[in-house]
Amino acid sequence: MNGRIYKRGGTYWIDYGWRGDRHRESSGSSRKGDANALLRKRLAEMGKGGPMVNEERVTLDSLLVALEDEYVVNGRKSLKRLHTSAIHLRAGFPKARAVDVTTDTVRRYTRKRQAAGAANASIQKELAALKRAFRLAQLGGTLTRVPAIEMPRLDNTRRGFLDRPHLDAILATATPHIQGPVLFAFLTGWRKGEILPLRWEQVDWDAGEVRLEPGTTKNGEGRTFPFQCLPELETLMRAQHDARLQAGHLVPWVFHRDGKQLKEIRGAWTGACGRAGLEGALFHDLRRSAVRNLERAGVSRSVAMKLTGHKTESVYRRYAIVDATALSEGVEKLARHKNGTNPRLAPHILPFVREA
Repeated sequence: MNGRIYKRGGTYWIDYGWRGDRHRESSGSSRKGDANALLRKRLAEMGKGGPMVNEERVTLDSLLVALEDEYVVNGRKSLKRLHTSAIHLRAGFPKARAVDVTTDTVRRYTRKRQAAGAANASIQKELAALKRAFRLAQLGGTLTRVPAIEMPRLDNTRRGFLDRPHLDAILATATPHIQGPVLFAFLTGWRKGEILPLRWEQVDWDAGEVRLEPGTTKNGEGRTFPFQCLPELETLMRAQHDARLQAGHLVPWVFHRDGKQLKEIRGAWTGACGRAGLEGALFHDLRRSAVRNLERAGVSRSVAMKLTGHKTESVYRRYAIVDATALSEGVEKLARHKNGTNPRLAPHILPFVREA
């Protein structure tokens, strides 16, 4: 291990050997002492067997490429979203070095994206990708620091939900091929992306269950929903099973259109909601409605989260909407308790005994 310091223009550079290669690196300073400090740091790193990387040469684009590779290798479902985020990041930091990405430059990026009309939720996904790219580089020894990245504040907690009359109105106007998925979502709280690809091999008639295998859900965990315990859901499943013979062959998908897999039903959903007078309703409102129905039924939160596939209670609580009816019922229970008319809630008073 050896090294030397030399001057190029007004800046001092260092030159050192590592594992048969020569490395030259600018100290970025006109002071020889700064170059000496940098060379000592590099020699110390070599002594510990650490990777010798010139961070000045690491580009943001290389970090994003490494992040995209990590997504592909691990089969992450949000790869398409990452590609979109990477496009905006590359445009916002054109030909930037990793060391040039700082808290200030990220803040300016956020302001520019907001000025361009981007939603804070979209910007947050982009910055999350940026932070992940830096973390991977740090873990791999390419970088020694990760800049502090501030996320824009979000206030997008969705509050929409559908009562049974709303659901019936949508079903009455919906085209036949989406009626099944809509009702299934309302009863189970499963996501659209989990419902449309369902195949009959995932349905266990003996156990009366429909299953999602690990790795096929958003949180990566498997899930089971016992449909035989819910007569309306069992009726739906049997009706779909009876109708799976199409054009002389058995359709492998639980929900389909003329024997073809349903891949997107957004247009049909929007049309049905419009005809039902419920413009603006989201398919995801069915998931929130299912959570609220589980809360109303008194299902324990741990069980409800297993049924709907919520991994964290904080996210589940956002969906567990308490409406005016539930609040009124709660106040009525309090009134009965105060008046002593509810024996279950009547206070049990122990006599006070003074010790001798």
